[in-house]
Amino acid sequence: MTVAFRPRPSVVRRDSGLYAYERALARRGLTPIAGVDEAGRGACAGPLVVAAVILRKQIDGLGDSKLLSPAVRERLFAQITRSSHVGIVIIPPGEIDAKGLHKCNISGMRRAVAQLPCDPEYILTDGFPVPGLPAPSLAVWKGDQVAACVAAASIVAKVTRDRLMVALDVRFPQYGFAEHKGYVTPGHRLALETHGPCPDHRFSFVTVAREMGENEMGAGVA
Repeated sequence: MTVAFRPRPSVVRRDSGLYAYERALARRGLTPIAGVDEAGRGACAGPLVVAAVILRKQIDGLGDSKLLSPAVRERLFAQITRSSHVGIVIIPPGEIDAKGLHKCNISGMRRAVAQLPCDPEYILTDGFPVPGLPAPSLAVWKGDQVAACVAAASIVAKVTRDRLMVALDVRFPQYGFAEHKGYVTPGHRLALETHGPCPDHRFSFVTVAREMGENEMGAGVA
């Protein structure tokens, strides 16, 4: 009886460097490898931005976008977009309200991968598994800190979203979007209490919905 050969599984230590996942998969012939991440999941205003990246060369200095300075993120964004395959999906607040955040996130990851100009042989996602991807995939806990392609995707997503929020600040300067990028801060709460939400807030989020309810109650009493 012939026994099918199965390669021994690779064990990747989380302290083996940012390119350890890519190297382990490449040894199994699984290239190219796409990393997928999002920005704006926890914000109560502005879009959700999802990015997929296939690195075509090693880029020094990659890391979790949240831990990098804006200047470093911008520099790395330019390097990544110039030398890598990139897919970006922007999901507006209205779609998030209509479909739900997690559903939009999953759909956005599939769409970002579909935008890549070549098909990945393997996909690494940050944090949670994504069904329906076109290749085998692995959800990596804090992937933007341990996998280079996921870190690159996190930088692309965050820089893209930050730029959109700065542009939104020009339209609605009373909210301070350029500073807090739509996340819930004391200043953002105060702006919501004072002005109510704008069309680019996520009305399904409890912070915004609470202000909507309070404003409507106040209007009814008046």
